[in-house]
Amino acid sequence: MSQRDKTIANILNNPKAVRFEDACKVAEWLGFEHKGGKGSHTSYAKTGEAQGLNFQNRQGIIPPYQARQLIVMIEKYGNTKT
Repeated sequence: MSQRDKTIANILNNPKAVRFEDACKVAEWLGFEHKGGKGSHTSYAKTGEAQGLNFQNRQGIIPPYQARQLIVMIEKYGNTKT
């Protein structure tokens, strides 16, 4: 199992403890582009996708609701390698 697969599996198995850095990596792996942010927030967007991703760095972990949004995108785009 590759590091990419392990990271995604960790997110799917434990959405209450997703590391901020891992969320950002996975968003980019899924084809989302970093669009900036302000303060502890970082946003990502993907061409053709109405729903963007926004992550808040709370002591290195993102809030569970943001992890659930990321999981929806993993389920939607996870089978495509960019």
